[in-house]
Amino acid sequence: MPDISLTAVVLLCVAALAAGWIDAVVGGGGLLLLPALLLGLPAGGQAAQFALGTNKAVAIVGTTGAAVTYARRTPVDVGTAVKIGLAALAGAGGGALVAAALSADVLKPVVMMVLLGVGAFVLLRPAFGTVPSAEPASRRRVLAAIGIGGVGIGFYDGLIGPGTGTFLVLTLTAILHLDLVRASATAKIVNCCTNAGALAMFAWAGTVFWKLAALMAVFNLAGGTLGARTALRRGSGFVRVVLLTVVFALVVKMAYDQWLA
Repeated sequence: MPDISLTAVVLLCVAALAAGWIDAVVGGGGLLLLPALLLGLPAGGQAAQFALGTNKAVAIVGTTGAAVTYARRTPVDVGTAVKIGLAALAGAGGGALVAAALSADVLKPVVMMVLLGVGAFVLLRPAFGTVPSAEPASRRRVLAAIGIGGVGIGFYDGLIGPGTGTFLVLTLTAILHLDLVRASATAKIVNCCTNAGALAMFAWAGTVFWKLAALMAVFNLAGGTLGARTALRRGSGFVRVVLLTVVFALVVKMAYDQWLA
């Protein structure tokens, strides 16, 4: 356990609970959890690396809990989700390599414009993601989801990161014609794959505070399970509202990081 105050530990656990709920409903829990870790952990030469590593160790537990809860209560194509997850894992590795040579600041304004466009589209199309297609996804659509949702969004995750889960939910809804609840369920399985790959790298590098992560993971698991149950109970209309909130929060955060931080 790092040398931090009891108050900081309590606040980190509360952040883990809230992040688990947000992430289970529509993705984007890292927007809350990672900044909380960056603020709560002691400063030092590897502070950012330990925050990232501990974040993954916490998030994978909540994500897995949400994925299990969804799988028990709503039909999910696990095979397709795993294929997208493995493609995303490979894409994230490529994005991380490019990130070393290309400043993410160059791309953030573009991503913000895309997010604003997505938010406007969802806002102006009330039926988006409310009614799933009665037909199973064709092979072409599955391949498109693997390419765009897996490799493409995985690459973005490795290059920039914020909003990956939200982008994934939107992509799965648009390409596979899922409703927002099933898209969130599928996204959780994909996230399990990507989180496992990232955590393995951080564990190998020794940049995880395991005791703190274990404590926070309990709260993240509770939040993730509760979030999945809430989404299933309240339906796609509720997920749509949370989705729009997270999209515009993403834009505000990225704009702040780009021009004010």
